[in-house]
Amino acid sequence: MANVVRAALVQATWTGDTESMLAKHEEHAREAARRGAKIIGFQEVFNSPYFCQVQDAEHYRWAEPVPDGPTVTRMRELARETGMVIVVPVFEVEQSGFYYNTAAVIDADGTVLGKYRKHHIPQVKGFWEKFYFKPGNLGWPVFDTAVGKVGVYICYDRHFPEGWRQLGLNGAQLIYNPSATHRGLSSHLWRLEQPAAAVANEYFVAAINRVGQEEYGDNDFYGTSYFVDPRGQFVGDVASDSKEELVVRDLDLGLIEEVRQQWAFYRDRRPDAYEGLVRP
Repeated sequence: MANVVRAALVQATWTGDTESMLAKHEEHAREAARRGAKIIGFQEVFNSPYFCQVQDAEHYRWAEPVPDGPTVTRMRELARETGMVIVVPVFEVEQSGFYYNTAAVIDADGTVLGKYRKHHIPQVKGFWEKFYFKPGNLGWPVFDTAVGKVGVYICYDRHFPEGWRQLGLNGAQLIYNPSATHRGLSSHLWRLEQPAAAVANEYFVAAINRVGQEEYGDNDFYGTSYFVDPRGQFVGDVASDSKEELVVRDLDLGLIEEVRQQWAFYRDRRPDAYEGLVRP
């Protein structure tokens, strides 16, 4: 019997201020709920611009506590209102000097189930993230939500297969990958890596990218967000490469077990032979 979850994601343009950005995402979430969605995820640091195009201490002002800061508190209310699970990526301050690129996972009743902190932090032109963020230190949590077992991987993380695999070993059925990635840098990889990760680990992936240009740099965020299934096939169409879009798709989680029985990748793993992978 099919276990179908209607899932949503938002690729958004930057409005110019946090309040209107939050309001816009709330309206997208309400529309997703009207269309029957039970889970929704937003893009990397969704309530701010992608300030990492520059290195400037003024941008620490975007940081807030998780889960007790204003954005996650407001998203908890939205989850209760809509009855949806919400993946909320923000710039987190834990204490003075301790900043992380984080996503909170809120259950459909407004309960904060926990958070994921981005492990792999880039430091290249247009993506000066080491200036702002410490590497994540919370492992690879998988959250038991109202719609199933959900994990998070954030942007640059997607280039590293180890976390994808650990999320699968931890039981994930659906991974949200909120991102901010530039057209000239990675558009070829965007449609390659995440379907490959979905195949290798036999689960669904929600790939979210920003769209448009913002005031802090030349990055041209190219959208093309999508859901991909455990066979590496897009679920419905890929989103626009130039316009804001709410994407809502039906995901048959029953396909995970079918694929795992057919391809048996987890059965044929050889962890006894992989010791060299973790040597410095």
